[in-house]
Amino acid sequence: MNRHSLEAREENLLDTPAASGAEWLARYSGAMLNVFGTPQRVLVRGAGALVWDADGKEYLDLLGGIAVNALGHAHPFVTSVISSQLATLGHVSNFFASPPQIALAEKLLQLTGAPEGSKVFFTNSGTESNEAAFKLARRNADGPDGPRRKIIALEGAFHGRTMGALALTAKQAYREPFEPLPGGVVHIPFNDADALRAAVDSQTAAVFLEPIQGEAGVKPLDAEYLRLARELCTEHGALLIVDEVQTGVGRTGAWFAIQESGVLPDAMTLAKGLGGGFPIGALVTFGEKTSALLNPGQHGTTFGGNPVGTAAALATLHVIEQQGLLAQVRATGEHLKAGLAALDGVTEVRQRGLLIGLDLDADVAPAFVTAALDAGFILNAPGPRTLRLAPPLILSVEQADRFLAAFPAILSTVLSAASAPTAAE
Repeated sequence: MNRHSLEAREENLLDTPAASGAEWLARYSGAMLNVFGTPQRVLVRGAGALVWDADGKEYLDLLGGIAVNALGHAHPFVTSVISSQLATLGHVSNFFASPPQIALAEKLLQLTGAPEGSKVFFTNSGTESNEAAFKLARRNADGPDGPRRKIIALEGAFHGRTMGALALTAKQAYREPFEPLPGGVVHIPFNDADALRAAVDSQTAAVFLEPIQGEAGVKPLDAEYLRLARELCTEHGALLIVDEVQTGVGRTGAWFAIQESGVLPDAMTLAKGLGGGFPIGALVTFGEKTSALLNPGQHGTTFGGNPVGTAAALATLHVIEQQGLLAQVRATGEHLKAGLAALDGVTEVRQRGLLIGLDLDADVAPAFVTAALDAGFILNAPGPRTLRLAPPLILSVEQADRFLAAFPAILSTVLSAASAPTAAE
């Protein structure tokens, strides 16, 4: 079969390859379960930090698939590795192992600074990683004063939407439709050392923390708080489990955000940027005792650790290392923070690497996202006056400056619309 006939078959698979965005959205509403609402655009291709929609409009992607596309879109090395691996060996199930799976596990243990006896379990998403960690916590049940049943998470936390991960997630709007959730989870105030001291005791199986709460608006935990959590968990035999799904793999300018505090957790969950856009996640368990909690048959996955996903992750980590992207992330992030902080209408900027949250002085963040999209920029609003940026790690200073230059006009448009009298008035 020649190249032209393959392209023709691809067009037939898409049915209407030249359809407009409006036509695709009409088909979307007729075919897709309505759990995401109406998509903002239909995107058809990307290159680096840029994407294009079905109508040919270009956008600077400052959200990166929500911190997923670490190397941007269609990175040539990652795509070549994925294609080569898929042409060699795509899926084998976990009755067997593959070289990329083993090599990636070894690489993650090296990058995390894991001690002897540490292990890795691969998943397909952040939610699945946290679900595995939830079960790990349940296995830490044997305590000197009876069974450990309590699991502590923080107010503002987001750990996923499956039942165990949802039990850890704090937002009531996500939780209430699916209650009763798995029991034993207690949510305590964010970054409150006294509340943490009061909550962690001999009945505590685990403490779940995000070093930076992304869905809450990019809110970092103090290093002192993280160190206190480590001390209390060690004292009471609880597991310290760190959710690095959004913050890991170079997002903050370090391989993992927890490393900047000097704290080694008992377990870490990963996903998002790990595969550079290809679905893969991981649970890393530190030390022999924690790694022995889950035994054969107590957890599993069909697709987790497949050769293509692990090859994609190895390629992503290789590029981050070889191109020195951690330093670039720190420099570009600081540049963006300084530029945003100097803008009228911005009241606070919270930044670690290329994970940035900024607050506006009015409740117009969702409208800003819409206006920014019209102006050719993709970002999101985790709160009524909070914007979040999580662009590809390859974002250049020049691209950052494009957004900074456009920001005042976008905000002015939004504020003018918000203050304009309605027809009823």
